Order: sequence, then structure tokens, then C-alpha cells
Amino acid sequence: MKNKLILALTIAATAVMACKEVNNPILEIGAAAPKADVKMKDVSGTDMSLNDMKKENGLLVVFSCNTCPFVVGNPGKNSEGWENRYNPMHQVAEKAGVGMVLVNSNEAFRDGVDSFEKMQEHARNNGYTMPYVVDANHVVADAFGALTTPHIYLFDKNMKLVYKGAIDDNVNASAEVKETWLSDAIANMIAGKTIDPNSTRQLGCSIKRVKS
Repeated sequence: MKNKLILALTIAATAVMACKEVNNPILEIGAAAPKADVKMKDVSGTDMSLNDMKKENGLLVVFSCNTCPFVVGNPGKNSEGWENRYNPMHQVAEKAGVGMVLVNSNEAFRDGVDSFEKMQEHARNNGYTMPYVVDANHVVADAFGALTTPHIYLFDKNMKLVYKGAIDDNVNASAEVKETWLSDAIANMIAGKTIDPNSTRQLGCSIKRVKS
């Protein structure tokens, strides 16, 4: 109970921090993907844009990083994080004809834990099967109004936003997930069905922007 209370307080604190660090509103459902032609360097060394990575049925964009406990987990709080769901979600997306990319916008940490070299190491150590790209100067995150790592945005074949928020309802344990929001959104999008909910609350560490 104590660990759950601490985690809840941490979530609330990071949400407040994130809101203070970006002025742009979070992208609205139905909006076109902004900055879709901006080239970002993948850990492979290839420059790629969102338009380069989309597939016939759309694109899944996940703002992520190397160290946030909401991504990588926190054993001290009995939380496995969401990262172990990235590759399975990529498989779901691939089967649905949807591209997937992880975007690292932590510019304030670019000389440290979120450097390009550390990203390459992290992707290799975790067996990432999707591109993992550098959002230099957080221009893409700013255009999206992205707040946290992770923060999920799902676009349809026309690159219009159909779902945003969290992967599912349990950052602590994949085995205890009750609401599979993202995979349901992908399935409903492909089937031409209503996505409900199409927005959920994003949870995570604030994206580390450079203060102006």
C-alpha cells in the first residue's frame, strides 16, 4: 500500500512538472501529424522522418527515453515500466500495417544519459525492433505538445491522430493490465470502428526540454 501511495504521488508530481515545461497544447484528436517531414537520426545512423516511417495504415509515435522509471521500471516500487511492452506492441502494429517509432526528445540530457551513444546502447541492450530517433531541440515533441515519457500518439493512414495517452492501465505489471487502450485503438482503427476511449491520461517523467 505504501509503495502504491508513493507511486501515485510521483505520478502527480511528474504530471505537474511536465505541464510547466511546454506551452503548446497536446495535439487534438483528428489533427494531422505535425513536423512529419523533419528528419531525425535513428540509432542506426539513418536520418528518418515520421512520413518515412509510416506504413499503409498509419504510424504509432511513442515519446520515450533511456532512464525514466515509467519506461524502464523501478524495482524499488515494484514497477516493471512500459518498455517491455514496446516490442510486443511493435508486433501488433506491424501486423496491422502500422509503423512504429520511439522518439527521444530529452535535449537537456543529450550530453549525458540521453546522448545518441547511450540511445544506441539502450536500444541494443533492450533489443528494440523499431526505430529509436533523436528529436533534436525537441521540435517534434513541442509540435505534438508531448509531455511525458512515455506519451503515445496513434495516427491513421492519412496521418490524422486517432488515439493519444497511455499504452494501457498498469505501468507496474503487464500481467495485471485490465485496459489495453493502445492495442484496442489499433484494432478498432483497422476495423473502421469507433475508438473509445480515444484519449487517456499520459503518465511518466517530464520530457527534459532545454529551458529558454
